Amino acid sequence: MDSKKVLHFFKEYFLITLGILLYVLGWTIFLVPNNLVGGGVTGVSSIIQYATGGVIKIGYSYFAINAILLIAALFILGKSFGTKTVYAIIIASVGLNLFQTVIPHDFVQTLAIDNGKLMCVIIGGIMAGAGIGMTISQGGSTGGTDIIALIVNKYRNVSPGRMILAMDVVIILSSLLVPSYLPDGSLVPFTDKIINVVYGLVLIAICSSVLDIYLSGSRQSVQLFILSHRYEEIADAITRDLHRGVTALDGKGWFTQADTQVLMVLTRKTDLNILLKMIKVIDPDAFVSVSSVTGVYGKGFETIKMARSKKKNQNL
Repeated sequence: MDSKKVLHFFKEYFLITLGILLYVLGWTIFLVPNNLVGGGVTGVSSIIQYATGGVIKIGYSYFAINAILLIAALFILGKSFGTKTVYAIIIASVGLNLFQTVIPHDFVQTLAIDNGKLMCVIIGGIMAGAGIGMTISQGGSTGGTDIIALIVNKYRNVSPGRMILAMDVVIILSSLLVPSYLPDGSLVPFTDKIINVVYGLVLIAICSSVLDIYLSGSRQSVQLFILSHRYEEIADAITRDLHRGVTALDGKGWFTQADTQVLMVLTRKTDLNILLKMIKVIDPDAFVSVSSVTGVYGKGFETIKMARSKKKNQNL
């Protein structure tokens, strides 16, 4: 058990690190060099960097704003969330400043700027959305609007992607009210800022869509019905090794008129291949039916979230 916990711990932090690096690279290679504005705290920080002509880099304001939001998250989402998110914010803050310096300008010019803003928005949005999704799926966050979305999602069945999308629209539109300067010190014309806002709206649409696709894929569940004369061994292996519940249903084969037991199992789609291999080892002739389910609520899966009623109806 100790070795499994250690491996699980390192797996979580490895995926969080990978997600943050993907997110940061999307910004530093494709978005910032094109003076594009996105959503979230990173979007606010980019506006600050453009307004100060690069004097206040994204990483500094990103860390300061997230530090405030993180205090609220510690009380609402728990210490484990706070630990992972502190780690993610530190990595992102350092990366947003460092990568702007260490990545060669010629590399950014060839890969991003020469390919046009639209292509950069698409690639940067996919990388940012996948990075956020990878981080959230491991219980962490890139901070900012992600924290707000997760706080709301704790009590309501609201899509994190939609929550982030609404807040990001406000942030991007606010960039019209703040002057922006290019790295050479020249002021960005207002007409170009309007175009950048349009690109920003496309960016957050791509980012939020990728986020929802990633999260729905990582949380998708499947339902299995298993018929086998060695059902006891299969049930014991599932509960012992996969730590999933098994329900034994009474059945009867109509052709043979023989009584049998049907095992019903609900598990994550990511565990399906392991489960099928386990069944095949125990009974190669087992009959297995697999179907996708739209939602599973209860211990080990999702929780049913309801709004907190201010007043309870005493007559019910």
